[in-house]
Amino acid sequence: MARRRRQLTAEEKALWDQVASTTTRLAPEAPTVVPDDPVRAPSHHPAPAPAPIPRFRVGAKVDLKPKHSIAGPIHEALAAAPISMDHKTHRKMTKGKLSPDARIDLHGMTLHEAHGELTHFILSSHEKGHRLVLVITGKGKDRDEGGPIPTRMGVLRHQVPQWLRLPPLGRLVLQTTPAHLKHGGHGAYYVYLRRTR
Repeated sequence: MARRRRQLTAEEKALWDQVASTTTRLAPEAPTVVPDDPVRAPSHHPAPAPAPIPRFRVGAKVDLKPKHSIAGPIHEALAAAPISMDHKTHRKMTKGKLSPDARIDLHGMTLHEAHGELTHFILSSHEKGHRLVLVITGKGKDRDEGGPIPTRMGVLRHQVPQWLRLPPLGRLVLQTTPAHLKHGGHGAYYVYLRRTR
């Protein structure tokens, strides 16, 4: 139940009028009108009308490609991430001028299989003293199955950077970035590992 707004008493109103009489209006030619209820005051910018729903005819073809994305492109998020490694080495790596010490292909694996394989690969690569490794995920499917919950495009491609940030791999990984075209482009990642101590 909504609470009623408290009204000013005669004494409070008189005090306010006394204070207001000592002030000078900044723009007397354009007095400010304060609505009774600022929360419900009408907006000066009306909301845009929703886009019309296209007509559908029985037998017409339906575009099953989703017009939405659960998250922005992962390569943009990785490109915006701060550089944690030597800038000169990073520049060489992103231009494909460094050869990976080892590589793993997760393409075609389930999430469960891929997570285990990636964890083992990164741990053993770090133990061997590798610095740059290549993780191939594939670009992933570009269609939604039409279920009630939207499907992310390229599940492995989105999941691998998350796994590389979480324990036990996060403490070993210095930088993750999309691979150069000659090493797989957006279907693969360069993973730069910390030095073995």
